[in-house]
Amino acid sequence: MVSNLAYVHPKAKIGNNVTIEPFATIYEDVVIGDDSWIGPNTTIMNGARIGKNCKIFPGAVIAAIPQDLKFNGEYTTAEIGDNTTIRECVTLNRGTAYSGKTIVGSNTLVMAYVHIAHDCVIGNHCILVNSVQMAGHVIMDDYAIIGGTSALHQFTRVGTHAMVAGGSLVRKDVPPFIKAGREPLSYAGVNSLGLRRRGFSNEQIILIQDIFRVIFQKGYNISDALKHVKQEFMPSPERDLIINFIETSERGIIKGSSSSDKYSFEL
Repeated sequence: MVSNLAYVHPKAKIGNNVTIEPFATIYEDVVIGDDSWIGPNTTIMNGARIGKNCKIFPGAVIAAIPQDLKFNGEYTTAEIGDNTTIRECVTLNRGTAYSGKTIVGSNTLVMAYVHIAHDCVIGNHCILVNSVQMAGHVIMDDYAIIGGTSALHQFTRVGTHAMVAGGSLVRKDVPPFIKAGREPLSYAGVNSLGLRRRGFSNEQIILIQDIFRVIFQKGYNISDALKHVKQEFMPSPERDLIINFIETSERGIIKGSSSSDKYSFEL
């Protein structure tokens, strides 16, 4: 199922039932899993590791060398999990010596014209909407969503189940479970709809809302807010995840909102 008009290096490792359309270019050090579809005019370069049942659309370039002046030709990879879709003209760069790899997880959708730079780690079940531009070393946890034309500063992190509004400039970390919007980027409420879609109970959602009310809306600084959260709420997976995310944040988290702010958005 490889077109005669495609170039596939004889040493590339191509799984079973893989379709490679005309004018695709597959380099030597490439692995493509079973049942994947490689569209026309795609370029899959050395170091690409593509999982099963993936779809790579026309114009995408996977595993080009990093756009990092410190890169010195070291061996690195760009890895994509199973059941992930990479749409038109996405650029996904290899890692550097820092981590050795750039990772996009399984069951993730990367829409057209997204750039994922070196050493980024994108989780499972994530969505990157059209034209998201991601600098190096960004971490995006499972089930996170980034709205279109957003730009993410290097070394930032977006927590699990978080949702960032389109057109955002992400300069600080976005905690899990929340919506973020405005300029500068700030807290815009809990991602209640997304959490319900993924099976969170009303009790869990109310707990998350109460925790973030303390963190973002009571006027505490972050250190004091975390002290209050630890004192007022019993340990739970949601509470502990929020606390750990904030305590381990290297860039600090986004700002809170005043009670007079009114801002909402849904996917």
